Amino acid sequence: MSITFVPTPAVPPVDASVDHAIQDIVAGTSTDATCATDLAAGPWDFDTRPGYGPGSSMGDVIPTGSPRQGELPAAYREASEEELDERVRAAKATLGDRVVILGHFYQREEVVRHADYVGDSFQLATAAKGRPDAEAIVFCGVHFMAETADLLSGPEQAVILPNLAAGCSMADMADIDQVEDCWEQLAEVLGDLDAEDADGRVPVIPVTYMNSSAAIKGFVGRHGGIVCTSSNAQTVLEWAFARGRRVLFFPDQHLGRNTAKAMGVPLEQMPMWNPRRPLGGSTAEELHDSRVILWHGFCSVHRRFTVGQIDQARAEHPGVRVIVHPECPMEVVDAADEAGSTDYIRRAIDAATEPTAFAIGTEINLVRRLAAQYPQHEIFCLDPVVCPCSTMYRIHPGYLAWVLEELVAGRTPNRITVSADVADPARIALERMLAAKPPVPVGA
Repeated sequence: MSITFVPTPAVPPVDASVDHAIQDIVAGTSTDATCATDLAAGPWDFDTRPGYGPGSSMGDVIPTGSPRQGELPAAYREASEEELDERVRAAKATLGDRVVILGHFYQREEVVRHADYVGDSFQLATAAKGRPDAEAIVFCGVHFMAETADLLSGPEQAVILPNLAAGCSMADMADIDQVEDCWEQLAEVLGDLDAEDADGRVPVIPVTYMNSSAAIKGFVGRHGGIVCTSSNAQTVLEWAFARGRRVLFFPDQHLGRNTAKAMGVPLEQMPMWNPRRPLGGSTAEELHDSRVILWHGFCSVHRRFTVGQIDQARAEHPGVRVIVHPECPMEVVDAADEAGSTDYIRRAIDAATEPTAFAIGTEINLVRRLAAQYPQHEIFCLDPVVCPCSTMYRIHPGYLAWVLEELVAGRTPNRITVSADVADPARIALERMLAAKPPVPVGA
């Protein structure tokens, strides 16, 4: 029998758990700060009331009629972390290949450790598509992600969101009624939106970020548009510009602006569309002169990052490598060394061959996990305040244990389904995205 010797690390391993960090802050055993001490409570304390919950999205107004989660049984609310961990493992072992668990990069560590696949929203939806044998797909993320998984999975597969209250404030910033109204107003200004010019281009192509509802993806599919991710946004915009004189980009203004700016589109040709104002707050002339019409939406997590935080990181860590997500404001992306998707950030750290200081501008759960996985580097979040994505944080191990044990008992709770009239055009928009592949970097 061979024994592998694992040397004792020189420093204690980094605790990747954001929940532990918040509990320590609230208990007074840590000098760090959190954006909301209520995050230390169980999400079931907030699930029965409207709102995104405590944390980074607390100032955003949730749409009327958003899904609510029913009361979680007391056995799960009162269980310890260790007990929930054991219950999840036991239920998962019983279910075997009948269930696949997907965990988003921004999910809390206590949930991600049970995931069969970990990735961004599109990677996980693709993973779901690659498991046609699974009867149930438990998506530990937020509502729009579960919808996308339902679009790409088989009709006989059940997609389950452990907590129905886990929505997304950015996705909710562009609802279907507002987008339909925008389209009608653009037609009044730009003319027939289906009419092609001498070059075969229509007046406007709609492009929606993956972080949007199935209804929005369906709208895009019906109107000749396409879905994008933070990884392929430039390739998608190139696709759209080849087919339209301008692009309507929603719901995240920052990803649209940062991507188009890097492609050479002047800022003055990127007016903002505010759905609460006539013509979105622009003039007809500004819309005629536009190349990219940006929706007035944003990610509450990535809006927290500032140039001042980057300046402080550079002052305290000479030679630090600053990487931020393209959902950050333009001035933050401009001040950083690099900007890229969550997967880009992960791959950049993984490729670093020498010990490096990394200041990362994205959600804290991913940053802490990377710090634990790559102890040879110094990896920290640009924002010193511990503030996870408040909606993603509503997926708690208690909810995961509950849905898995319900499946063991033959019940299917919290199933997410997209109606056929929405799903069919939404799949068309997703298929266009799948065909628009970014070029492979030289040497990759």
